[in-house]
Amino acid sequence: MSLTRPRPRPRSPLAAGRRSGAASSAPHPISPAGRFALAELRLALAAPQPAAGLTSEFRLVAGLRSHTRRSADPGTGAPPVLLVHGLAVSHRYLTPLAVALSTRYPVYVPDLPGFGLTERPGTAYDVARHAAYLAAWLATYRLGPVCLLGHSFGAEVAARLAADRPDLVHALVLAGPTSDRAARSRRGQFGRWLVDTLREAPAQAPILLRDVWDARPWRVYATLTHSVRNAIEADLVRIAAPTLVVAGARDPVVPAAWREQVARLVPAARTVSVPGAAHNVATTAPAQVTDAIRALLTPALKG
Repeated sequence: MSLTRPRPRPRSPLAAGRRSGAASSAPHPISPAGRFALAELRLALAAPQPAAGLTSEFRLVAGLRSHTRRSADPGTGAPPVLLVHGLAVSHRYLTPLAVALSTRYPVYVPDLPGFGLTERPGTAYDVARHAAYLAAWLATYRLGPVCLLGHSFGAEVAARLAADRPDLVHALVLAGPTSDRAARSRRGQFGRWLVDTLREAPAQAPILLRDVWDARPWRVYATLTHSVRNAIEADLVRIAAPTLVVAGARDPVVPAAWREQVARLVPAARTVSVPGAAHNVATTAPAQVTDAIRALLTPALKG
């Protein structure tokens, strides 16, 4: 199905008081689908300082000093939502979605090993090892089952975890899942990514540059290699959790034919296409993705 753009919502300014170190509990202004403005950029680059109700914490997970960006528990009784980033990025670009979700759900956004503010191991993890790390992260935080959202390469990791450990996944969201066989190569994925850069909001560029610097280019390249060698189809057919496949309508990395194939492989999966958004749908269309997640979870909660 396709989501239409919602009516503009009232914008609330970020609460003052960053110097005091207090986290703001006020909602953060969110741009329309496909856009990403200076306010979102500032929020995305705030960690480890508190901002818009999000705080950072570091815990030892699987032997690594691991960073997680998290919200407070809103006290709604809703299940926690765990957001998993893609291969060249970190928690930063998922911050708008974390803020949008945090009014109803406890939200956690860990940096995977070697990315963002998490310790950098000497090797680049493949899909299986990242999934094992997430299982260890959930054990450390004593969470599960959770609503698990993975974006891009993060969707590959999320699919593996959901397939291997169904006891940990209450519901699954595959946002812009990579990669289909038509472009399952480094050249194919890089070519599609170049097209996507022309469709994304330019203000995202500082986040990508910071994240690639933190991860180091060799890790990004090695992780891309792991990604294109991963046959996600084998995991999709083993998923038992209620599943949503969501993507931007203008996403060249995850074309419509591929996301429809993903939805067919996962039993009873539903699909959502967000008008105006490209590959970074979780970044530039947080309100629409949040609405889709609520629709996914509501019947699951009633059951």
